[in-house]
Amino acid sequence: MRILLLGEYSNVHATLAKALRALGHEVLVVSNGDFWKDYPRDIDLSRKGGRYDGIKYLLKTYSLLPRLRGYDVVQIINPMFLELKAERIFPIYKYLRRHNKRMVLGAFGMDYYWVSTCCDKKPLRYSDFNFGNQLRTNADAIAMRADWLGTSKERLNHMIATDCDAIVSGLYEYDVCYRMHFPYKTTHIPFPIELKKSAQASYRQGDKLRLFIGVNTARSAYKGTDIMLQAAEDAARRWPDKIELKVARSVPFDTYRQMMEGSDAILDQLYSYTPSMNPLEAMSKGIICIGGGEPEAYDLIGEHELRPIINVLPNYDSVYHAIEQLALHPERIAVLQQQSIEYIHRHHDSVKVANQYLDLWNSIAPTT
Repeated sequence: MRILLLGEYSNVHATLAKALRALGHEVLVVSNGDFWKDYPRDIDLSRKGGRYDGIKYLLKTYSLLPRLRGYDVVQIINPMFLELKAERIFPIYKYLRRHNKRMVLGAFGMDYYWVSTCCDKKPLRYSDFNFGNQLRTNADAIAMRADWLGTSKERLNHMIATDCDAIVSGLYEYDVCYRMHFPYKTTHIPFPIELKKSAQASYRQGDKLRLFIGVNTARSAYKGTDIMLQAAEDAARRWPDKIELKVARSVPFDTYRQMMEGSDAILDQLYSYTPSMNPLEAMSKGIICIGGGEPEAYDLIGEHELRPIINVLPNYDSVYHAIEQLALHPERIAVLQQQSIEYIHRHHDSVKVANQYLDLWNSIAPTT
C-alpha cells in the first residue's frame, strides 16, 4: 500500500511508518516533528517563526499538496494536523479526501470530542477535564475548553470525524469518548513501540530505586506532572538511601530517551487510564510505569494476566505512597520490570500494531 501519515504525536507516526516499511509498504511521514520534541519525518512541515511566517507556511503547504495525492490511505494525527487556523485546514482536508482513497482520523490527543465528552458526559472517573462530576478549573483546562468548544476547531473536528472512513483511538480514554459518538467507525489500536531485543529486568537487590520523570514545563499542571514531581522529590528526601531521582525538563526526544536509560521506574500521566507513548517506550526497556493503569484499559486490550503498571489515583498521596512502597519492597521491582517488557511484546510490538492498521485499512472500501 501507499500510505501517507500526516502530523505527529509523541512518535506514533514515525514508529508506525518504520514498521510498515519493514512489512514492504511505501510510507511518507509529513509533520512538524511534534514541535520541540523533533521526532523523525520524511518531509518537515513546521513553522520557523519570523516575519511573514504564516504566509510562508501556507505557501509551503499548498506547494506540497500535489505530492500528497494518489495514496491508498491518508491518516491524520488530529483534526488540527497542520499549524494553521482551522478555517484554512477545511479546504486542505477536502483536497486530500478528493485525491486519495481512504481517510482515517487519529484519536490520539487533544480535540473537540475529548474535551466535550469529558466535560459534558463525563464517562471517566477522572480525566484532564474532570474529577467525577466536577470540572477541573486549572488554567490549561479552561483554555482548552475555550479553544475547542463552540469554535471553528469544533466544526472542523465534527466535519472530519463525520466524513472520514475510520477513526483510530490510541488510548482507552480516547476510545471511550469517540465510541460514544461514532460507535461503528471507531477502532482501538494500541500505540506502536519498537521492541528492544536486549531488554531485561535491570534492577539488582541493594540498589537504590532509580526514578525518572519528564517535565513539559508548559503543561506541568495540566498533565499532573507538578504533583508527581513533588511526590517524587519528597519521597527521595525522606528515603535518600533508597531513592534516586532524575528529572528531564522540556528536552528533545533523543535527549529524553538518553536520560531515561538505566532508570527503574518512570512517573507519567497522572490523569490517564492508560500509559501513553513515553511510558510505553520506557516499559519496552524494562522500566516500570507509575501512572495510569486502570482495569478498564487492561480489559480493552484483553489483558487478564499481566499487571505491570503501578496505577495511581490523581492525587499527591497516591503517588507518594506508590513510590514509597516500591522503594520499601524492592523485591517487586525486577518482577514488574519483566512484566513491563512482556506487556509491550504482547500489545505494542510495532510490527503487530502495523498489521492491525493494515487490517483496518484493507477493510475500508476505497472512495476513489
